[in-house]
Amino acid sequence: MQKIKCELLIERVSYGGAGIGKLGGKVVFVPFTIPGERVLVEIVRQKKNFAEAALLSVLEPSPDRRKALCPVFGVCGGCAYQHVDYATQLEWKADQVRDLLERVGRIAAPSVAAALASPKEWAFRNRIRVHSGDGLTGFYSKHGHKIVDVESCAIASAEVNEELLRLRATRPAPGETSLAVKREVRYFEQTNDGAAEVLVRLVENSAGEGRGTLVDAYCGAGFFGHRLAARFERVVGIESHEGAVAKARRQGLENEQYICGDVAAHLGDILETADRARTLVLLDPPAAGVEARVTDLLIALPVQQVVYVSCDPATLARDLGALVRGGYVLGKVTPVDMFPQTADIEVVAELTYRV
Repeated sequence: MQKIKCELLIERVSYGGAGIGKLGGKVVFVPFTIPGERVLVEIVRQKKNFAEAALLSVLEPSPDRRKALCPVFGVCGGCAYQHVDYATQLEWKADQVRDLLERVGRIAAPSVAAALASPKEWAFRNRIRVHSGDGLTGFYSKHGHKIVDVESCAIASAEVNEELLRLRATRPAPGETSLAVKREVRYFEQTNDGAAEVLVRLVENSAGEGRGTLVDAYCGAGFFGHRLAARFERVVGIESHEGAVAKARRQGLENEQYICGDVAAHLGDILETADRARTLVLLDPPAAGVEARVTDLLIALPVQQVVYVSCDPATLARDLGALVRGGYVLGKVTPVDMFPQTADIEVVAELTYRV
C-alpha cells in the first residue's frame, strides 16, 4: 500500500481510545489524539468504510494535552489516555457510553451519569501479566505480539512493580508470567481494589432496600449475592464455573442458593416460581454480554428491576436496547473508571418494569 501522509482535524474520541478525523468524507481513526487537535498522520490500514492512521506529530495541541508519565506510552499496548488529563478521560468515557447506547442500543436520550473516578489515577493495578522472550520482559505492543521491554508500569502498584523487578533479575524463560500483590483469597477478583469498592457501593445503591428475591446471574463466587443477601428474603445465584460455585456455597448465608450451570438454562424456572413483582435480577456477564435467550426470558417473564453490571459498553448497549424494546424502562446508567489511562469502561445500568 502506498504510504499516505495527511493533516487531519480530530473531531471526537471513539470507544476504544482512538481519535476520529475525516479524509475525503472517510472516517480515520488516530490513537493518542484529542478533539480539536490538528495532527499529521500516516494512513496504515485502509478498510471499505474507514481507515486507521499512525500519529506522526501534533501540529496544534489541545490545552488538555499533557506529557505521558510512562516512557513507552504509545508503543506498549496497555494505556490509551496518558496524554490527556484525568478529568477529560472521565468525560470521554461517559460520552462514549452515551454514544453507544444511542447508536448501538438505539435508545433515545439515555440518562448517563458522570463517570465515577478511581480513587487512584496511577499505581492502582494489583496484578499484571507480562511476557518474556528475546531477552525482553514487558507487555505486548499495541499491534501484534512484539514485546515492549518494561522496567516499571505506571499503573501497577508498587508491590507489583517490585515483583516485576525481581522477575527481570532472573532473566525469565520465554512465556507469560502473572504478577500480583500477595494477599488472602478473595471472592471478588478485581484488578483495582479502590475502584472495585466504588462499583460495589453503586450496585448496593441501585438495589435499594431489597425485596423478595435476588437472582444473581453470572454470579462468580457470589460476591454481590453475599453483600446483598441481608436485604432479600432469598438469593439465587447462577454460575457455570464449578470452582466459583463451590466458593459461593461455602461463604453463603442460609437464604442463599447457588446453582452450577448455564444462566439461560436455569433463569426461566426461577422466574416462573418467583414473585416477579418483588424480584431483582442482577446481570454481571462476561464481555460478550448476555445471551439472546436471557434477554428473551426477561422480556417474557419480566421482573420489577434489573441491574446490569458490564465490562463492555458496546454489548451492554445491545442488550439494554433489546430490554427497552421489550418493555423495560432504562433508568440511570453510571460508568465506573476501573482502569484509568486505558480505554476500558465498567458500567452499571438500572432498568425497571411495571409488573
